[in-house]
Amino acid sequence: MQIRFQNSPVETSKMNTSELRSNFLIQNLMIQDKINLVYTHYDRMIVGGVVPGKNKIELNNESELKAAYFLERRELGVINVGGTGTITADGVDFEIEKLECVYLGKGTKQVFFSSKDVSVPAQFYLLSTPAHHTYPNQKMSKSDAAPIQVGELATSNKRTIYKYIHNDGLQSCQLVMGLTILEQGSVWNSVPPHTHTRRMEAYFYFDMDPAHRVMHFMGEPQETRHIVIGNHEAVLSAPWSMHFGVGTASYGFIWGMAGENKEFTDMDPAPIATLK
Repeated sequence: MQIRFQNSPVETSKMNTSELRSNFLIQNLMIQDKINLVYTHYDRMIVGGVVPGKNKIELNNESELKAAYFLERRELGVINVGGTGTITADGVDFEIEKLECVYLGKGTKQVFFSSKDVSVPAQFYLLSTPAHHTYPNQKMSKSDAAPIQVGELATSNKRTIYKYIHNDGLQSCQLVMGLTILEQGSVWNSVPPHTHTRRMEAYFYFDMDPAHRVMHFMGEPQETRHIVIGNHEAVLSAPWSMHFGVGTASYGFIWGMAGENKEFTDMDPAPIATLK
C-alpha cells in the first residue's frame, strides 16, 4: 500500500507537471490478478483497485493500519466497472454486475473478490475510510441509485448522477460514493466548479477510449492547475481544491468523499467567470 501525504495550497501552486502527477494522480489501479491500494492522509481515505483472474483475491490487512484486520476500524465502498464478479464478506456472497455497488461495514473480518468469467474479469474500484460505527453490509443496483439528470447539451455537460452511499442511500459513517455518466457529445464534468473544505474527494475515470484523455482541473479557484488523466486512473482532490474536468470524448467517473459531513449538496461555488 502506497502512502501519500498532504500538500498545502502554497506548495501545490509551485509544482510542475511531474510533481502534480506524483502527488495527486493514481495510476495502475486495475491490473490483472492484483490488488493495488493508495493511502492518502486527506481524511485517511484508501483508494484501490482489484482485478481477480482465475483465483479469488483477499483484502489483506496492511501493516500501516496497525489493525487486527483491514476493516477493524474502517468501512469500504466498492463499485464494479468490469464484468460480473462476486464480493464475499464473512462468508456472504454479493454478486455484482457492472456499475453496481457494495458497502461493507466496520467489523467485517474477511473479504474476497472474484470474477465470474476470467475472459471478462470484474474490475472493482475501492474506497475505504475510518469508521466509528457498524452499518450493515449491503448491495445496491444502478437502477436503485436515485439517478438524476443534470446539465445541458448546449453546455456539453448533460449527465446522469447515480448516488449509492449517502444520507438517503446506503448508510455509512463518513463515506459518500457514487458515479456520473456523461451523455454522448457531453464532455464537461462537475460544472459549475466548487470546493468543500469540510471533506476531500477522489475521482476515478472509466469507460474512456484508450486514445482519449480527460483534462482534470484542480487547485485554488484563482490558482488553477490541470492533470491529464487516462482510463482507469484516479485523482485526489484536496479539501481546499476545486475540481472539474473536460474530456476529448464522453466518459464516466466514480466520485467519493470523506470528511466532516455527508451532505452531497454541501458545496462552495467557484463561478466559471472567476477562475484563473
